[in-house]
Amino acid sequence: MNAATGQRMVTRRMSRCSGQRLVPEDKLPPPPGKEPVAGKRERPKSLRRQRKVKLEMAYESLDRDGEVDGNDTTSKKSKWEPPNWNLQLENIREMRKSKDAPVDHMGAEHCYDPNAPPEVMRYQVLLSLMLSSQTKDQITAAAMGRLRERGLTLDSILQMDDTTLGQLIYPVGFWRSKVRYIKQTSTILKQQYGGDIPATVEELVALPGVGPKMAHLAMAIAWGKVSGIAVDTHVHRIANRLKWTKKETKYPEETRATLEDWLPRQLWKEINWLLVGFGQQTCLPVNPRCGDCLNRGLCPAAQSP
Repeated sequence: MNAATGQRMVTRRMSRCSGQRLVPEDKLPPPPGKEPVAGKRERPKSLRRQRKVKLEMAYESLDRDGEVDGNDTTSKKSKWEPPNWNLQLENIREMRKSKDAPVDHMGAEHCYDPNAPPEVMRYQVLLSLMLSSQTKDQITAAAMGRLRERGLTLDSILQMDDTTLGQLIYPVGFWRSKVRYIKQTSTILKQQYGGDIPATVEELVALPGVGPKMAHLAMAIAWGKVSGIAVDTHVHRIANRLKWTKKETKYPEETRATLEDWLPRQLWKEINWLLVGFGQQTCLPVNPRCGDCLNRGLCPAAQSP
């Protein structure tokens, strides 16, 4: 900086060639192999760095195996986190310690045959998750029980006619569409994955009838890997009521991205189980039982008795 004029002095490094005059470095010819291709425009680095803001945004924090490092103690420092969230979470843990909500004994973790071969077990987990969409756990568990009585495997589903499959899974929500999705997905698994299910979120959500919530739960239950927060209607509703999102979110995927931005990674697996059961018993969609909630003095959405 020139003290007299206040102007910044800009200097350019010079490259010295033996017996030649000094040449500005930015005027030197490119090194071998770096010559520009005629007619080809170099894409600006800023554009190359842009990523599509779709599902992929959730997976930038995953390791190569698609699993969150639970021992990561160097997570990025969040710029924002909701006030009192630790106390609210401890209160929810206290209310959930009895583990007597429907999800605790009829959720996807309890719908598969633990004695089945690993690939069959994983297939049963995926099917239970596909059936669970827009369906109560009690109905999903009953449908899975009827399927397992028939010997639930990928081949048995492929050999079963649509009418029989529909009768076995009825009355799960949108059962006709689910018959179609189950058959399509089973065919893909047979042809492309050797009868097993994919081991990444990206491949799972590409299957017919499989959404992000199902994919993250499948990774956790079937593969034992935490790939992200599974956000269903309960998690979405409660996160907004507690103001665990910086601003109101309209869709579960927005909620998931917001929660993953500040919630410590070691809590990602637990939070779905906690909030789903809490939503089934206390923080109901309509007429929540705020009088029975330990967070009634901390919840922005708490209703007066």
